[in-house]
Amino acid sequence: MTDTAGTPDAQGDSAAADPPGGPSAAADAPRESDAPQGPDVPSEPDTPRDPERPRRRAVRWGALAVSLAVLAAAGVGWMMYRKLEGNITTDTGTAEELKRYEAERPASMVHNAENILLIGSDTRADDNGKYGRDTGTQRSDTTILLHLAADRKSATAVSIPRDLMTDIPACLNREGKETEPRFAQFNTAFELAGPACTIRTAENLTGIRIDHHMIVDFAGFTKMVDAVDGVDVCLKDPIDDAEAHLELPAGRQKLDGEQALGYVRARYSIGNGSDTERMDRQQQFLGSLVKKVQSDGVLLNPTKLYPVLDAMTSSLTTDPGLDSLRELYELVRSLRGVPADQVRFLTMPRRPYSLNANRDELVQPAAAQLFNLLRNDLEVTVEPHSRRAEAAGHRSPDSELETMNRDENAASDAPSGEPTPTYRGTTAALNMCG
Repeated sequence: MTDTAGTPDAQGDSAAADPPGGPSAAADAPRESDAPQGPDVPSEPDTPRDPERPRRRAVRWGALAVSLAVLAAAGVGWMMYRKLEGNITTDTGTAEELKRYEAERPASMVHNAENILLIGSDTRADDNGKYGRDTGTQRSDTTILLHLAADRKSATAVSIPRDLMTDIPACLNREGKETEPRFAQFNTAFELAGPACTIRTAENLTGIRIDHHMIVDFAGFTKMVDAVDGVDVCLKDPIDDAEAHLELPAGRQKLDGEQALGYVRARYSIGNGSDTERMDRQQQFLGSLVKKVQSDGVLLNPTKLYPVLDAMTSSLTTDPGLDSLRELYELVRSLRGVPADQVRFLTMPRRPYSLNANRDELVQPAAAQLFNLLRNDLEVTVEPHSRRAEAAGHRSPDSELETMNRDENAASDAPSGEPTPTYRGTTAALNMCG
């Protein structure tokens, strides 16, 4: 029974909790599990093992390993890419300075043709200190106007003599002060007011629009040569030049970066000591360097290309239009198919300056015609130095130069339809060792 609240009384609880017979009876009551069992029923057989399971597991692990390898390679590739990008110094100041003089600069004449001014700086800052004392100024011993044809089937590199007497415009120097216009040696422009002044001087001299510029110092040049494992040269006579840090025996040998720098810089210890001969030697060496890069398959082999790009960018200063690895790679890739015999090197037609034999002046109208060919993206024909020497009867370089100048003047004055001048020069196809 329950109380008025519906709560069982104690007696009812006890009766409900214990089955008849008391607690012991409940404990002794048979359990369901103790009930008699029927006849044995055969259990289902085990599922056979899947023979494809190990293979699928191996495939999954292989895919994971490949994915990790790809991610690792991508990470390394990205780090390498960022390193190369970080090597390049962007010269925004020159671009801003040139904008101030845009109205007086020559116009581009041929779409897709490009003209790049290559400037070799003799700065002694940073890694260049071992090449001499830093006097606080920066000069350019080597300046080359590189013309890339619009169809990228040829490239023409024209050396501008550093001692060439020319008009240098008023420019802003590094202190922001305007210099006075003057008639002086070409490389004075770089010393006075840097690359912007050099570009404007070159444009005024040639009438050719400079699209880009690159500045490479001594360290950059040596690294580039070392990156291709040296360049072969053949010497008629031994060289012992303390100033150029160069001592070499006669004959064929491979030059490393330091030796190559001394070789292209040496002047008074090789040949007749003229700047013309030094530029000839530079052109021949650069031609051999280009040929080696092409013949060794560097441009098609990432393993070989990376050291070259690292060396190329490590000491490179350029304008914003060429300051990324992608832009530099596109430039190099566009030249991959240029035949070696269509990579030409020559020097602007020059002769000793009439008022100072230690300076140069242009030979006209041969120089003007050369500039016109480049400006209009027309072919420039060069003849190897050795062949000119043979034609001149092995005369001295000065008399051979005079013969060349007379030939170029005569060709330049030829009537319309006559062959254009053949300039003193070389190509990347020619071997320095014959």
